Amino acid sequence: MTDVLTWTVQQRLELEERAELIRKELAGVESQLTRLDAAEVVFGQWAEATDCGRRSLGVVPPELEPVRVVAGSGAGGMWMVPGRAEGLGVEVLTSEYRRIMEIVADADGPVMAKDVARVLGRELTPGKVEPVRGQLRKLADRGWLTRTGAGRYLPR
Repeated sequence: MTDVLTWTVQQRLELEERAELIRKELAGVESQLTRLDAAEVVFGQWAEATDCGRRSLGVVPPELEPVRVVAGSGAGGMWMVPGRAEGLGVEVLTSEYRRIMEIVADADGPVMAKDVARVLGRELTPGKVEPVRGQLRKLADRGWLTRTGAGRYLPR
């Protein structure tokens, strides 16, 4: 009977040690997941701010924001998506942004980034949809589209 009790206590101690190691490993994995979540947020912000690296992070005060941009420009710090102003048509946008505007305008209702990505012929992976989401957000931030609370976009 004593042997069974000793064996049981040993098993419990071994399992407690093993459980503690697993808890530590789980805490490490959760810490890595938290860091990756933060990195994804930072990357998304960077991608939106730099048009996925196609322009610098130079800050342009609102009073210096270019109003007219020749399609296809972007060099020299000019924004690829100018702020919408009276009398300014979509012809000032690059062909890709014009295409996005057409897709949103032709839709039956509010569209999501993945809907636009699908029409553009892109894969529906986060790496392909997120840049489209950034482009839609730029168009909304600069007055070309309206963004709903649910992250959907409508023509203005």
